[in-house]
Amino acid sequence: MATRIDDEYQALKRSVHLYVIERLDDEGLEMDRADRSQITRLIQASVDQYVANHKIPMASSDHAVLVREMVDEVLGFGPLEPLLADPQINDILINGARNVFVEIAGVLQRVQTRFVDDDHVLRVIRRILAPLGRRLDESSPMVDARLPDGSRVNAIIPPIALDGPSMSIRKFNSKHLTAAELVNLGSMTNDCLTLLTGIVEGRRNLLVSGGTGTGKTTILNLLSAFIPKDERIVTIEDSAELQLNHPHIVRLETRPANAEGTGRVSARDLVVNALRMRPDRIIVGEVRSGEIIELLQAMNTGHEGSMSTIHANTAKDALIRIETLLAVNGYDAGEQAIARLIGSSLDVIVQLARLPNGRRLVSEVVALKPTKANPYRMETLYRSREIEWAELEGTDS
Repeated sequence: MATRIDDEYQALKRSVHLYVIERLDDEGLEMDRADRSQITRLIQASVDQYVANHKIPMASSDHAVLVREMVDEVLGFGPLEPLLADPQINDILINGARNVFVEIAGVLQRVQTRFVDDDHVLRVIRRILAPLGRRLDESSPMVDARLPDGSRVNAIIPPIALDGPSMSIRKFNSKHLTAAELVNLGSMTNDCLTLLTGIVEGRRNLLVSGGTGTGKTTILNLLSAFIPKDERIVTIEDSAELQLNHPHIVRLETRPANAEGTGRVSARDLVVNALRMRPDRIIVGEVRSGEIIELLQAMNTGHEGSMSTIHANTAKDALIRIETLLAVNGYDAGEQAIARLIGSSLDVIVQLARLPNGRRLVSEVVALKPTKANPYRMETLYRSREIEWAELEGTDS
């Protein structure tokens, strides 16, 4: 029954939207120049007239919702507007017209937000991408972009996406948690914070490792705050998220290829260029490809205190992932030489985890103490008691 009512409402929205667009066209308004309040008044009058002409029984509260949704359709991003405006939501995930999920405090949950159909989803995606000069069609069915506010958008459409257009939005949060807030939230202890502060101030090369949504960027922002103010920093990111409160910083961002397939600037290109900019430290938002080669060599040749993040579930997995990245990106060396490069370049791995309740925390901090026999020898500097308890409970069961 609920599905039928929802279908009827979506059909009503489609009809009202077409009517509103016709009215706006009749008025000859230039949408990019017209006053927002003027357009809003015209949309409200159009909805009022449509409801009255078709004698649609509707409570005043439902009528107000319909007007607001039409304003969002014409001037904003349709059903996404309330989700984008909600400060509690970190991620928005659209899997077709009827499956919309959000992440709040580390926990994914389905929401009642609906699109009319797949064409409606595609229209909203293209409206988001239009000001960015990015295309999305059958010849280019995937796109990764950054909105003006810093939010990251990834979209993929049929025929690659089999069940309809899909989009994920990682919302940009201009307010990052402070060290005191992270301690109060239980993400780390005071002892852990003191340890990390000393590691950064001591110019140790550091890698933040963790799975998706564990807070790697948050921790990297926090650690960067401990860099002495007289040092020069160059940051390199695919999507600029780092917000460093530092007087001497150069921010670089990668660029995808244009519609003709040219003009791409990769993270590897930027790391190579950064080495010519006299940096004291290089910070790479995330290592994913060939930039790992230049970053490790930079760490090993005078740029101590450099940092990055990597997707991995354990510190040992992080080292294996680096090995893989080196191998697939053409670093021509034997296993022992690769291991020695990694072991001599990296000093510390900060491993993050996300608990089942969504809480993020520093699970352990390990130092690499390479020997000739074992270039990956690790020494645990800190380990979360919660992780230890969880492991003990798992052993007991």
